[in-house]
Formats: sequence, C-alpha cells, structure tokens
Amino acid sequence: MRISVSSDMDEPVAHLLVEELRRRGHEVCEHGALRAGSDPQWAVCSEAAARDVADGAADQAVVCCWTGTGASIAANKVAGVRAALCTDAYTADGARRWNDANVLALSLRLTSEPVLKEILDAWFAAEPSQDAEDLQNVARVGRLDATRTVS
Repeated sequence: MRISVSSDMDEPVAHLLVEELRRRGHEVCEHGALRAGSDPQWAVCSEAAARDVADGAADQAVVCCWTGTGASIAANKVAGVRAALCTDAYTADGARRWNDANVLALSLRLTSEPVLKEILDAWFAAEPSQDAEDLQNVARVGRLDATRTVS
C-alpha cells in the first residue's frame, strides 16, 4: 500500500511511524519535517499528504502534528478525505470501520511506541463497514465535499 506521511516536527515518533510502515511492507512518501526541503508547517504538509490520497497518488495517509488536531483539520479540508484523529486502537478501528477514514491523524505528543503500533494494528486490520446506515453516513459526508464553497 502507498502511504503518505507528514509531520510538522522532526520528532522521534514521526520517524518511528515511517520505519514501522516500511517494516510492514508499505511504500512511504514523506512530507514536511520528514523530507528535506519540504515545508514543515502543519497546514501545508498535512494538506500535501491528504492531497496525495485525494489525487490517487497514495492509498492512505498519516498526518502528524503536536496534538494531531491541526493536522486533522487541514487534511479534512481536502475534498474526498476523511481524516480521523486517533489516540488509541479502539478509535482507529472505529474510524476505519464506521467512517471509512482514509487519513489517520496522530499526536506527536501523546503517541508512544507501543500505542503507535496498537493504533496501526487496528487501523490496518479494520475493514469499512458494509452496513447500510454506515454507508449512507459516509456517502453523506462525501456529498458535503460537493457543497463546500471556496472563498
């Protein structure tokens, strides 16, 4: 799987994330502080990783900033992206299962190595729900992209 990863800070957990994704056999494209010459601002690098997903250059993305909030907000502004800020495995599972999230947002401050691995395990093990209600909700979110106005 092709996964774009962004981080606004050169933090050990961001490097661990990239290493862990590669260890799991994923092709990783780095943005922000993870790639020399790339703009590390959270809004810029999170958008870049999310846009990779929206444009089909990546299957999924993981966006990181100190709290994970800014990265998730920026990623969610890209049409077609459903980013979820996950601080534990249960939330990661639900984000994939019920929300068909295609971008994982992580906090550089709160995510330890064991928690990171648990979140990734849950994220990659979960399959999007085929329940009619869940599908309707995801479709409704998709329609919100079409009604978004640009200023």
